[in-house]
This record gives sequence, structure tokens and C-alpha cells, in this order.
Amino acid sequence: MTHFFTHSIAASDPLPKLVIFGAGGLGREVLVLARQINEARPTWQLAGFYDDQRPATAIIHDLPYLGDSAALNATTEPLQVIIAVGNGRSRATIAGLLTSPQLRFATLVHPAVACQLYQRIELGEGCIIGQGCILTTDIRLGRHVLLNLGCTIGHDAVLADFCSLMPHANVGGEAYLETGVYLGTNATVINQVRIGARTIVGAGAVAVRDLPADCTAVGVPATVIKTHA
Repeated sequence: MTHFFTHSIAASDPLPKLVIFGAGGLGREVLVLARQINEARPTWQLAGFYDDQRPATAIIHDLPYLGDSAALNATTEPLQVIIAVGNGRSRATIAGLLTSPQLRFATLVHPAVACQLYQRIELGEGCIIGQGCILTTDIRLGRHVLLNLGCTIGHDAVLADFCSLMPHANVGGEAYLETGVYLGTNATVINQVRIGARTIVGAGAVAVRDLPADCTAVGVPATVIKTHA
């Protein structure tokens, strides 16, 4: 379910516990994001990391590794979860594994990103919006969409579930990214262009016309170089 982004925690409420699924580099970046949110306004109790691959150290940036997805599903207390995995297909798999009724997916937006009610921006659960992103108006992001540092999203754009935008990717007005689209660093999708599900637009590429599902496109203009099974 999508929602207009707003802080909803009353000052008197206990802060919810937040855990990060993904103990790699993106997980550490998301921890920084959560701490920046807390600096602007206390929002989360930061509890630790989960990952199906045990990290090299038991403590990551002062937080503990708490276990794998089975351990997270076995929790007996309510937890908010953010999935810090860059690949949209992997995020979808993890989201499907985390079925405990004690778990809810958090949405993290950097405090300096303008995301006010009057902008009419819809965010699905599990979205991550990093520092320096710009979203204008009448935008819809599905579930577990990742906007890495410095991305821009134009008016009336739609990004479906599990889309992943790497740093400084740009999406023009009225563009449509179907489920699981991946835009590499500095990739651009111009106005009114539709990108098919699970397609990869390579770093620096510019999509000036629609692209089909399940392919990789690179260059300026973006040209399909291979299809995915």
C-alpha cells in the first residue's frame, strides 16, 4: 500500500526498533541515512543488521549482526525492517521471505529531501530515498524502490515496485519504469519514455525511446545489447 510521506510518530510514543537487512556496503550507507534521520528528528531505535550471508565481523558500525532471514522471521517483538540490497530482484526475494506478522517495512527519506504533502508524492513501503534526491510533484513510487544519492524524478513519473536507481540517475516527467528496472549511475530516462520490467539501463546511458522488458541497454541513445532469460 502506498501513502503520502509524513512523519507519524507522536513525541510521547516509544521509538520503533529498526533493523537493516543487508550487512554490506549499501547496508552501511542506509545506517548512515537512518542516523541522519534521527539527527533531524528522533525516529528509530537502531537495533542491528540481518543478512543471509554472515558478515566478516559481528559488529558493524557499532551495531550487531543479529542473524539471517529465518532468525528475523522468528522475532517475538515488533520490528521495522529496511532491505538494503541494491539489486531489485534480490530485494523482491527477501521481501517475500520476511513473512512474520511482527515485521513491517520502513520507508527512509533523507531529511533534506523535500517530500511534502502538497507535492503529492506517493511512496510505497520499504522505499529508500538518499541524500540529494529531488522529486517534484505527482510522483508515484511503488514498494521497495531505491533512489541512491542525487537522483531526480520529474512530474507524473511512476516507478513500480523494486526499481533501483544508482547515484545521479534521472527520470523525466511522465516516464514509467516497470517493476524491477535498474538505472545505472548517471543514467537518464527522458520524458514520457517507458522502460520494461527488469530492464537494465547502463551507467551514463540515455533512454530516448521505450525499451522492452528483460534487456540491457547502453549508450546515447540507449540501445539494447542483450536480452535476459
